[in-house]
Amino acid sequence: MLKKQKYALFINLLVVYLSLNFLLRFVFILHPITQSDFTFLEIVKIFGLGFLSDILLFIVGSSLFWIYILFLSNSKYKKPLGYFIFVVLCLLLLYVSFFNTILNEYGGSLPEIGISFIAIKTVLFGLLLFFPQYRNKIRLVLFSIAVFLFVLIMVQNSVSEFFFWNEFGVRYNFIAVDYLVYTNAVIGNIMESYPVIPLFTGIGIITILITYWIVKNSKSLLDNLPTFNQKKKNILLYSILFSISLFLIPTLAKKESSNNVFVNEIQANGIYKFYTAFNNSELDYNSYYKTMAINDAFGILQNQLKGIKNKNTIREINYDSTELKKNVVLITVESLSEEFMTSFGNEKHITPFLDSLAKKSLHFTNMYATGNRTVRGLEAVTLCLPPSAAESIVKRKDNKNKFSTASIFKDKGYQVKYMYGGDAYFDNMDDFFGGNGYDVIDKKTFLPNEITFDNIWGVCDEDMYRKAIKEMNKEDSQNKPFFNHIMTVSNHRPFTYPDGKIDIPSDAKSRNGGVKYTDYAMKQFFLMAEKQTWFKNTIFVIVADHCASSSGKTELPLEKYRIPAFIYAPGFVEAKHIPTLMSQIDLMPTLFGLLHFDYSSKFYGQDVFNEDYNPRAFVATYQDLGLIKDNVITILSPVKQVKQYSLEQKHNDKIKPEYEIHYIEKPLRELRQDLIDETVAFYQTTAYLLQNKKLNK
Repeated sequence: MLKKQKYALFINLLVVYLSLNFLLRFVFILHPITQSDFTFLEIVKIFGLGFLSDILLFIVGSSLFWIYILFLSNSKYKKPLGYFIFVVLCLLLLYVSFFNTILNEYGGSLPEIGISFIAIKTVLFGLLLFFPQYRNKIRLVLFSIAVFLFVLIMVQNSVSEFFFWNEFGVRYNFIAVDYLVYTNAVIGNIMESYPVIPLFTGIGIITILITYWIVKNSKSLLDNLPTFNQKKKNILLYSILFSISLFLIPTLAKKESSNNVFVNEIQANGIYKFYTAFNNSELDYNSYYKTMAINDAFGILQNQLKGIKNKNTIREINYDSTELKKNVVLITVESLSEEFMTSFGNEKHITPFLDSLAKKSLHFTNMYATGNRTVRGLEAVTLCLPPSAAESIVKRKDNKNKFSTASIFKDKGYQVKYMYGGDAYFDNMDDFFGGNGYDVIDKKTFLPNEITFDNIWGVCDEDMYRKAIKEMNKEDSQNKPFFNHIMTVSNHRPFTYPDGKIDIPSDAKSRNGGVKYTDYAMKQFFLMAEKQTWFKNTIFVIVADHCASSSGKTELPLEKYRIPAFIYAPGFVEAKHIPTLMSQIDLMPTLFGLLHFDYSSKFYGQDVFNEDYNPRAFVATYQDLGLIKDNVITILSPVKQVKQYSLEQKHNDKIKPEYEIHYIEKPLRELRQDLIDETVAFYQTTAYLLQNKKLNK
């Protein structure tokens, strides 16, 4: 009986978790979307192996409660230990409240969250310390809150899994991961699609009832707190169970091997499926998106990429003129929307240098980023491919030895580097660029005297540019042309930068300040570059990685993908505005055209000055894949859904039409099949070539 009381909390929570999962599997089997009959053995497998998976997942997931119980003790409130701990908590609260910490460094709401957490912990410890007569009641309240939150997560997850199955007919996949990224859009969709108040009320009532039952049957634990020796035995036991569970969970997942997909999905544990989706970062195109016969898809692609044959994108790019071995510096600027620039209607003059540079450059005024994450921009200018479903190739396992801008430059005898002011481990940059022929220069390579200012993301842009100048001087001394790709960091939360550089103080931590300092730092870079011997033989390419935000009223709001792009080389590239619709993936092939490079290409990106170029642009989220063409945007979505919107430009008398980035997106009454087929062809063939490793070097 004593042992049963000791573990009553975990037994009761386990019963609830197993009951919810049993009910969920039963509902999935009967759901109309589950178009399958099941044999007796399949039913046994679904519930038998599923039951075992759930137990193992619960053991791992209950670790927080084991830690919670580990710290339940009366001894820590005895004198003088209790007073010492309380003083330490008070000092910690004062420190995070009035001094600069790593939470302040990052900015946003993190400092408030951190302060609130430590404040609550301090107050609660003080109450338990100074009011021992109420200690049991306070502890019961806290215990009940902890149980409530744990039960709420279990109930909410079950409801979420039901709605996910209701929409997609599968357990969690990368779309569920995507929903965490696009929280605002998802919440908006839920608010519009479901009876939210009754739904959440029902979840709340069920959670309260289950919590009451568990607390009533488990609170004896609080009356007989485990001794230190008992805690040691419990932790040893739990550590063994935890280790066994970690080993068996993926082993059981491999048993999801039936020819009937529904058997595998219903047998699986949704939480573990979410975990694997988060790690794998891929979404199978053929399973979730509209498709056609692969030969037909490549047949359509042959009309878009002249010269390709069979199921690949290989074609010869040739120019009549002599190749020009000029140095190339590519700068991808963090979160630089076109709307920040004066020519696109911004009246705050936060990009004075870029505004002046636009007048001296080949300025592409109608370019769209492929996505809204840095890795998407890096993928676009490096691999020149349409964005693929789920995560960028940069963050995938199969991300090395790809046909890339670096492989072309290396074939031409160039030195190739990727330069980043932060830690290139972030976003898998080091692995991706290092695995594709780049030498990586990041914060780890900086000497202490080379850093004048840094924050959570890395050194300020000025420090990165000074480092880049040193590297280019070394490269120039070797009498070989160089290609250097620089990624900036300063236009990123927390938007902090060296004081005294611009008229917006660093402690304002504003987006406008981040943009203006980024612009200022770039000006300093060019002032330094102009003094170097290699400057006159160098082409500078400046482009945003993505826009500053991605939320909008539609799935793919175009103004959130329009980015500035320039090619600057005084005396070589004529200053001109190019209003041609183009994609971020076309920028480097266009540069290769200016250099008259002859090469065998696997790129989807094209030279926009080539007579065969058909204006179009690719835009995407993690799951919506879009093609802009002929004033129509076609969007492919799971589950094999297609939407089309006509694009009607909004007029602003203050700016020229070529700089207008806002469009009204109206659903097409009659879908254009030719554009649907082209969109499918682009994305399906990309997925096919990646899967079959035909885009490697």
